[in-house]
Amino acid sequence: MNRRYHRGVKPRELDRQYNARAAIPEHPEIFARWAESSAAARDALPCETDFYYGPKPSQTLDLFPPKRPGAPLLVFIHGGWWRSLDKRDFSFIAPPFLAAGAAVALINYSLAPQARIEDIVREALAACAWCWRNAGSFGADPDRLHVAGHSAGGHLAAMTLAADWRAYAADLPPRLFKSGLAVSGVYDLEPVADTPFLKQDLRLSRRAARKASPVRYTPPRGVPLHTAVGEHESAEFHRQTGLIRAAWPHCAAGHHTLEGHNHLTVMDALADPTSPLHGCALRMQGLS
Repeated sequence: MNRRYHRGVKPRELDRQYNARAAIPEHPEIFARWAESSAAARDALPCETDFYYGPKPSQTLDLFPPKRPGAPLLVFIHGGWWRSLDKRDFSFIAPPFLAAGAAVALINYSLAPQARIEDIVREALAACAWCWRNAGSFGADPDRLHVAGHSAGGHLAAMTLAADWRAYAADLPPRLFKSGLAVSGVYDLEPVADTPFLKQDLRLSRRAARKASPVRYTPPRGVPLHTAVGEHESAEFHRQTGLIRAAWPHCAAGHHTLEGHNHLTVMDALADPTSPLHGCALRMQGLS
């Protein structure tokens, strides 16, 4: 895999590769459907919203507690190029996981341009640490934590797997998560730093891009990382997935190329009990 793909690539081509919404003209309808399904999930199921894991209004998470104590907890990190969307847009993924016996936490974080990516990474770490410390209080097992993320959230999920948790806080275990699932993620941020539609909001220098790239880290302890990408996503999203699997061979677990799906509808697959992606998420939590 060529980590330096973008050097010399014209800005218009970088935009074409990474601006997934521009390639999906029906994206407003998809977002509206997600919002409606998510509101219905929060109405239909027990859901505790807006737990603060930090002092900022953006540092909150929503919890769907399990039906029975001792359940695994799936921590989900949303995408949106670190600059848009909200945890509430993704509540729709929770019902099938709760039905299978899991608990689900959906985290928010500060968005660019008000926050830089390195700050967002720190917030993701803080949210995950909160989940481990508090899992038992809402019926989840802190020794059964798993992380999943989509797009920019896939990047953040990978960064949480690479974290040195004992260095982060002495009370945390060295392996906070038992497994991870990164869907349509970005793991080498250097081409992202040079992508025109993102540059103004992200303000990402090449040095900062390297520092925030999961491919430049090795998880301190091997933890299974499952990956997925939609069949109809751009070549760059497929390449990025190959990069993390090559960089973390000791962690590379299952991979799914989701037939018929694009960068957004992959999330529908995650919430679909008949999808191989949903089945993967269940198996990694020990639920199938």
